[in-house]
Amino acid sequence: MNAVELKKVNKQIRGNSILVDIDLTLESNMIHGFSGRNASGKTMLFRAISGLITADSGMIRVFDEVIGSDVSFPSSMGLIIENIGLWNNLTGFENLKLLAGICNKIQDTDILEAIARVGLDPYDKRRYGSYSLGMKQKLAIAQAIMEKPRLLILDEPTNGLDEESIDDFYKLLLEEKERGATCLICSHQKDDIRLFSDYVYVMDVGRCYKEEGEKKNEKGN
Repeated sequence: MNAVELKKVNKQIRGNSILVDIDLTLESNMIHGFSGRNASGKTMLFRAISGLITADSGMIRVFDEVIGSDVSFPSSMGLIIENIGLWNNLTGFENLKLLAGICNKIQDTDILEAIARVGLDPYDKRRYGSYSLGMKQKLAIAQAIMEKPRLLILDEPTNGLDEESIDDFYKLLLEEKERGATCLICSHQKDDIRLFSDYVYVMDVGRCYKEEGEKKNEKGN
């Protein structure tokens, strides 16, 4: 089964072609890694799949729902794209509890579990505004996984993490795949993308190319 399908997707911003004739089919329950230079289109591709921007033409389908037609956003999605905009005066748990209240799918125990899984203390009373960059990134990962979504879209999820935390993140990513999630991840860490992804794609000037060959994931099954 395919999780994500794009057909002839194009997007221009202020006359600049950001996405160009994207044809892409992403198999479910796999880790799909995307690499490319800055401004190559990786983030815009993820924003289009997640429904945060509207393509000028083409079709985007996520789990049999057409984005912008059947639904505005994928119905079961965990997302990290740029700053997630949490509240500085709240604790990590309080922030995620507010976000969880939007859909009311999970309980407090699920939030506490997600925070613990990323290596943070779920009972920490410090305010988010006092968090280090690494702690903020871990909390962003926790909010992406806390509802156990079918689709994870993670744009540079290891930014601000130290080497040990990066290793822990990829272990968590493999656990999410084992749970049944389809994971889309982009990173400037090309070696990690190739090591942990089942399929690898390269973005270049708005176009997307799949690396040919065997499945890349050497750490999974």
